Amino acid sequence: MVISTFLLFPIIIFYFSPYLIILGALEGIASGSVVMFSLQFLFSLFFGRSLCGYICPLGGLQECLMLVNNKQVKNGKINLLKFCFWIPWLISIIVIFSYGGGIKKLDFFFHTKYGVSLYEPITYMIYYGVIILVVTLSVNIGKRAFCHYVCWMSPFMILGTKLSRKLKFPLLHLKTDKTKCSKCGVCNTKCPMSLNVQKLVEDEKMNNPECILCGECINICKKDVIKYSWKKI
Repeated sequence: MVISTFLLFPIIIFYFSPYLIILGALEGIASGSVVMFSLQFLFSLFFGRSLCGYICPLGGLQECLMLVNNKQVKNGKINLLKFCFWIPWLISIIVIFSYGGGIKKLDFFFHTKYGVSLYEPITYMIYYGVIILVVTLSVNIGKRAFCHYVCWMSPFMILGTKLSRKLKFPLLHLKTDKTKCSKCGVCNTKCPMSLNVQKLVEDEKMNNPECILCGECINICKKDVIKYSWKKI
């Protein structure tokens, strides 16, 4: 599925644009990016980061690049790096809207008329700039490096998931029965987010914020140790 959405990326790229949302804010316009980021946050309240696992177009590109470099990347505090980009960006958006008198108009198609098109050659520079960034990180660091360290969309879903747990909403998540686990470690090698799935199973804590609910660990486990669940946590 993620590979299919990547093929649509030239059409939908600007609905996920961190730049276009600021450009619209300068004119008091809530662009398509505002709508999409808001929907990502709301979706995550009930379905966690499953959008990253099944729909994200850049996830699709990174899945393909695993054929080039399937090396696991580092997890831990380094994953907070993306918040170093995300927090100033979000603050700037709020400040610009505030000083401009708030949202005056909603225009979902603001500056997205042609997508990546010869009508606006600069769109090719933006598109290939994003592609080069993702390819560079994936090839040199490892699988889904962009998701771990740079992605400006994942913080919306990480915070949405945390809020959902606080509010006790029904939430899509992984549940486990560690008594069935043979500790073969295959789940670790299969996880696209380089998580120590076996350790999460042993601790019975499957709520890692970097988990994208892709289901790879479920599919690879022959003992049905891990399953999906959708209920209050």
